[in-house]
Amino acid sequence: MHKNKTELLVPAGSVDSFRAALRGGADAVYLGLKRFNARVRANNFSEEQLPAILQEARKHGAKVYITLNTVVKNAELPSLLDFMAYLERVGVDAIIVQDWGVFALARQHFPRLTIHASTQMGTHNSVGVDYAAQLGIKRVVLARELTLPEVEAVADKPACELEIFIHGALCYSFSGQCFFSSYIGGRGANRGMCSQPCRMVYQDRQEKKYLFNLKDNQQLATLGQLREYGIHSLKVEGRMKSADYVYQVASAYRLALDHPEKTNDAEAMLQMDFGREKTGYFLAQNVSGAIADNSNTGILLGPITRVGKNEITFYSSRELKNNDRLRIRHAKTNQTFNLKVEDLWEEKGRYTIPFDGKQAVAAGDELYLIGRREQSFPSRLPKVAAPQVRLSLQQKNKYLQQLAIPDRTPDRESLFIRVDDSGWFPFIRTEEVECILLSLGRHQLEALNLDQKFIQKNRAKIAIELPKFIAQGHLEEWKKLIAKAEDKGIRHFFVSHLSQKLLLSPSSTVSCNEQVYVYNDAASKFLKSQHINHFCYSLENDSDNLQKLQNKQGIVLLHSIPELFYSRMPVKVENKENTFKDEFNKTYLKESKEGITMVLPDRPVNLFPYKKQLLGAGFIRFMFDLKHQEPNPRLIKKLFLNYRSGQAIQPSTVFNFKKGLQ
Repeated sequence: MHKNKTELLVPAGSVDSFRAALRGGADAVYLGLKRFNARVRANNFSEEQLPAILQEARKHGAKVYITLNTVVKNAELPSLLDFMAYLERVGVDAIIVQDWGVFALARQHFPRLTIHASTQMGTHNSVGVDYAAQLGIKRVVLARELTLPEVEAVADKPACELEIFIHGALCYSFSGQCFFSSYIGGRGANRGMCSQPCRMVYQDRQEKKYLFNLKDNQQLATLGQLREYGIHSLKVEGRMKSADYVYQVASAYRLALDHPEKTNDAEAMLQMDFGREKTGYFLAQNVSGAIADNSNTGILLGPITRVGKNEITFYSSRELKNNDRLRIRHAKTNQTFNLKVEDLWEEKGRYTIPFDGKQAVAAGDELYLIGRREQSFPSRLPKVAAPQVRLSLQQKNKYLQQLAIPDRTPDRESLFIRVDDSGWFPFIRTEEVECILLSLGRHQLEALNLDQKFIQKNRAKIAIELPKFIAQGHLEEWKKLIAKAEDKGIRHFFVSHLSQKLLLSPSSTVSCNEQVYVYNDAASKFLKSQHINHFCYSLENDSDNLQKLQNKQGIVLLHSIPELFYSRMPVKVENKENTFKDEFNKTYLKESKEGITMVLPDRPVNLFPYKKQLLGAGFIRFMFDLKHQEPNPRLIKKLFLNYRSGQAIQPSTVFNFKKGLQ
């Protein structure tokens, strides 16, 4: 590591970008192999290439971290075991994980693997960091939505190493909490298949807008404070980016870290990263201008002024060179295509370049500079013998059989109901329900009368659900609210982040909602080892994966309105209904609550027609989620009727249940 002792961590999605990272001054490089990583669309690396990558990195004094930062389906566990055995054998410096099942298998069977908690795990406060450290996780990648004071508080006497993103693309939703891509096409962001719905155009009233299109993160201005707080690793996003981008960004941050007095020079270098407009985001404590009004990357050169038979003409104050890469954006359709500059002709800022005419262009279409190759980076690796590492079938079967949870479940169907408004209380048929989840914000919970008749009469059936995001500054308030509930006899809590169990008294019962992801038997087995009572299967799960589980004690959500985006970032939807439409004319709703913006579909997910199938497969715990709906006695009556008859509530969708999660 360089003399500043703060690690500069740079992405690589290909061999040439890996070499660009090293030449740019990276202390460590993170990369994915061909499977189990959150950037499936990057070139990525083969297992055979990895020994040569490790050898070259060590010659430069750099570390290599492997991304294992997706959720894993149950049928993929045998392949995952082989994969982790290989990573342990070749000696990678760490793996970056999201799935608790992946974490548990690595810790139990591959103890030489150092584990980092991905930002996909959603760690956003000191309780999350403490819990990770207790489990033996060496490093936590913090959520990108933290403010500088929050980072300072979390970094005060941290229990393990901390890592923060300092540059690159931003997701609108909290990482790990986005279901929009999965909902519209089965391409799960948590599976590395995101179709980027936050970059799409939406219709608000009659106007088309980029509602969720965040500018790129840039933290040159906060580097000094992050180092002062003791942040161990500063991370650049961009495994989908070119080698030129990787080199330019790595070099700029290397310069700023080693020579803070040259930060202005570093900033000038970053103007040529060919990304989007920049924002300091939450670390800069000003997100008012963080949404960009177009989704183009690159540097705007200007409009095309003339289209000839085999050429186009435009004016630009920026110097262009042969072999520069340009993008043309159609003014009317927003469609884009790329071209390479060859044989350009320039006079007083007036450029003419050859154009083959295969694409339709017109005067007024915009030109962007999207790439320039200043250096070349070899893309061939030397041959280094790769070990043949595969676990025996007997060994894998042994590991997988150990994941079975002894089933002491009474052979009876049970129903859970979740509400976010006490107005539902009079309509709930408590005699037919095993548990009532109160999903309330801190202001709601503070105002709730816990001595009221309904709560005290049913307190053995009531559980309080903690929110997905508890800001560092609200931890003490939540501890008091939890203690108050416990004093009133409520002793069951559903957590949205596994670390939240540390906020509860040891005598309380802890369950997990669907935000603590269970896609495989390793995850459910791990939750049971953490003394979790009930757990829920993810909303985006599919029928095939559920059927292949051997542990079927979890709760299946049969009726819910999923939160497709869950974000700390406000968004402007300028109509009183707070609705907007996508390009396929589907309607969505924006809802805001206690500083969180949620995007919801206009209809619920309803799986009532599949209840019989699920019962036959061995699932007996089900949930109605009534969040985001006004208390309505007719609705709850219809839910109970259709639940028994197996008829769907209409209009509704089945999410990925039938079509499958990619």
